[in-house]
Formats: sequence, structure tokens, C-alpha cells
Amino acid sequence: MFSAQTISLVKATVPVLQQQGEAITSHFYKLMFANHPEVKAFFNESHQAKGTQARALAGAVLAYAAHIDRLEEIAGALPRIIQKHAALGVLPEHYPIVGSCLLRAIKEVLGDVATDDIIKAWGEAYGALADLLIAAEEEVYHANEKRPGGWRGERDFRVARRQEESELITSFYLEPLDGEALLAFMPGQYLTLVLSVDGQAMRRNYSLSDAPGKAWYRISVKREDGGRVSTWLHEHATVGTRLRVQAPCGDFTLDGPTANHRPLLLVTGGVGITPAMSMLEAAAPTGRPIRFIHAARHGGVHAFRDRVDALAAEHSNVKPLYIYEEPRAADRPHATGFLTKELLAKALPADRNVDLYFLGPKAFMRAVLAHGLALGVPEQQLRYEFFGPLEDLKAA
Repeated sequence: MFSAQTISLVKATVPVLQQQGEAITSHFYKLMFANHPEVKAFFNESHQAKGTQARALAGAVLAYAAHIDRLEEIAGALPRIIQKHAALGVLPEHYPIVGSCLLRAIKEVLGDVATDDIIKAWGEAYGALADLLIAAEEEVYHANEKRPGGWRGERDFRVARRQEESELITSFYLEPLDGEALLAFMPGQYLTLVLSVDGQAMRRNYSLSDAPGKAWYRISVKREDGGRVSTWLHEHATVGTRLRVQAPCGDFTLDGPTANHRPLLLVTGGVGITPAMSMLEAAAPTGRPIRFIHAARHGGVHAFRDRVDALAAEHSNVKPLYIYEEPRAADRPHATGFLTKELLAKALPADRNVDLYFLGPKAFMRAVLAHGLALGVPEQQLRYEFFGPLEDLKAA
């Protein structure tokens, strides 16, 4: 795929990327947003402010450089990137913008270390990756467009109903304005809202929180402190509000040949419950053994408790466990404090042959991952979505 010289030059940058990778990607975002403000809508400003986006990109650039001669070893990361890009509506014309700004950032941060030959090699490496992603994303767009109820680009929806699920989370039921069928989705997938808030274009992903096959899509949004889009939705997206929506995407899905017989363990914290609700709604009627663990600060911020209890009452295969960190007087959790290894162990089958899906705040996910591995759950059966370098999640 690459010449020996290109491979050698790109791999030679690995040590400096380990030291300067985040500086390069932080500078890259500044350059790109200053010179190409039209792409800013594709990036979450809170992730930018926290530095998680720069760290994630730095980790990806480093991994690509380190594996440039054996790309098959990082191929597993590509589906998530492709799905994320397709969800946001990334197009071929965006790639030259990213490439030129990335090469410029490498040169400006590294100075004389980034020789003309190194920049040329990185240009070749980036171009090959861009071509691969463009082709793969086109396959997703084409497939979504051709499937029943599918579309390409943006489609007009209206808010048909709002439902408060907790003190922080509100569900929005979205129906297509054209009255036509909806594209089927996999439990765990998300869709993208294309919005203008205070005159600024924004795109945000929200997990689908209901079972597939309904006449609507449901998203359940936590009102975040300082979250411009979540605040706008809570304050302004009333019944009848029109929203532009990209087709569902995502590879964090409830699927696979064993999906109807291997025990399922859904473990969530906070708003991480939203994709798990879609999974639970779909899996509960199958008879598959399901343990549903949810951790919340207290009952006031615990969304969907009544619905999970109703599913458990209707389906004997569903067993819920609720953990509250600081329960209020009227709360009735099954346990208090945090999710411990001991609590998780009680929910696991003796042979540890379980599909464990988990999602929530970073500290929560880090604990679940560590507990799951320590308890002997096969790593390939630990399923999660995480924004940021995986080292952040796997750190001790």
C-alpha cells in the first residue's frame, strides 16, 4: 500500500507523536476552525473545551503511525469511525480540509523536525486513509438510502410528544413530516440532529431509546450544565417543533448470532441508560436471560424505572437491580453506594459466558470494565461506547 520510505518516515514520527501528539491536534483544531468555520458544526464544543476531542484524535494519529505497516491490527477501530462520520454527514469535500490543516499543524508544532519528506509521507498516509473512509462512508449512505424507509442526508421530522423521564432527562418522540415509513435501526444506534442554536449550526448525536419498529424515533436527552443543544431542546423543542435528522447509525448494537440465547447484562449509569432501554425493549420478549443494572445518584434522576419494572413484571427473564449513590428518603434502591465488583459478580452466570453492555460516565465505565475483566468476562464480550483514547478507560 505504501512505499518502504513512506512507512519508514511515518514510523519515525512515533516517538515525537507520543510527546507532542496532543499539542499537534489541539493546534490542528484551532487552525481548522479559524480557516474553515463551516466544519465547526461537526464537532462538539464541550468535547473541544474539555480537550477530549484533541486527546482522542492524538491517540488515533499515533495508532495509525505506529501501525502503518500492519494496518490490519487497527482495522477494528474503523467501523466506529465510519459510523460516526456517516451519522454526522461527513462528505468527501471535508477530507481535504482536514488533511491540509493536519499537515500544517504537524509542521508548525514540530518545526524543523517535520522535514519536507516527512510531510510528504504523512500526506500520502492521510490520503490513503481518507480514500478508504470516503468509500466506506458512501457504502453506509447508499445502504441507508436504499433500505425501506431510508434516506440520504437530512430529513424533516416534528416533535410529536414530550415525556419527562426524570428531573434531568426528557424524551422526544420524533415523527417524519412526510408521513412515510421509518428506516429500521439496531438497538444501541443513535441519530443526529442538525440544528441552529442562536445562529450557530450544530450537530449532535442522541441514542435511540425505544424499540425498533415504531412509528416514531425516540431520543431521551439529559439537560447538561452548559449544554447549548440539550438546553435548547428542553426549553424550545415543544410539540410541533420541526427538526432536521440524519439517518440512524452506530456500531454499539445488540446483535450477533448468540443474541437470543446467551445471557445479557446491561449495566448503565446516568444518561447511559438510553441505548440500554432500546436493547431491553427489543430483548425482553425473546426470553433471553437479562439482568438490568442501573446506577443513579438518587431516585429523582433515575429515568425509566417504571418502564423497566413493568417489563420485569411482564417478562420473568428480566431482573433489574438499582443502585443509588445518595438515596432520598422515599427512594427504594436495591443497593446504595457504588457498583462494586461483588454486586456485579452476583449478576454474572457462573461460567461468565455473558454479553455485558455498559455505558455511563467515564469513572463508572472504567470501574465496570475493570470489574468485568477481573471477574473473568471474556474481553470480546464486554461491549461499550467511549469517547476518547481507550487508554483513558483502561487505565488503572
